[in-house]
Amino acid sequence: MNLKKSITSFFLLALILLACSNSDESENTTSIRTFGIFKVLEDDITVEMNGEVTSSSLSNFNQLELAFPNIKTINIKNCDGSSDDVVNLQLSQKVHQKGINTHLMNNGLIASGGTDFFLAGVKRTKGSNTKIGVHSWAGDNEVATDFPVGHANHLPYINYYVSVGFTQQLAEDFYYFTIKAAEAESMHWMTEAEINQYGLITP
Repeated sequence: MNLKKSITSFFLLALILLACSNSDESENTTSIRTFGIFKVLEDDITVEMNGEVTSSSLSNFNQLELAFPNIKTINIKNCDGSSDDVVNLQLSQKVHQKGINTHLMNNGLIASGGTDFFLAGVKRTKGSNTKIGVHSWAGDNEVATDFPVGHANHLPYINYYVSVGFTQQLAEDFYYFTIKAAEAESMHWMTEAEINQYGLITP
């Protein structure tokens, strides 16, 4: 009877240890595939993005690229902006230069710097029930609309749109549309007609 109890206890302990081991392995796999707001999916070529772009996002993406150099698509779940606009543009340009596609997932949302990031995709697609937001930028007690058309302060974004494939005219049209669409503390959610007019989704 004691021998049976010992054998039973041994198997129970073994099952518990195995379960803990599998749990730890799963957690380790997840952590290895997560780089800030980016998570590499099991196919090793698709990334899921969820969260605001920060000062560390470019560094995180560089680490991701070293570990997974064959990324083809970034699926965006939610990116409602960036806390570091300079890093956001640098990160976005790198994504475009690497030939990566962007996809706004079903029920996904992008806004402000998140919209700029989405435009980095060589191919840009979106699912259903999505939201794309734009507004004016602001900083140092100034807003974009304080400056006349053609002012040098408008060039960083216009040049960025050109660098990711927009024509000069479309880049200017879209940029000036965004800064007039809503004030910096507000947001304009683009209509399907506007999304098509400014070529946010590639053919």
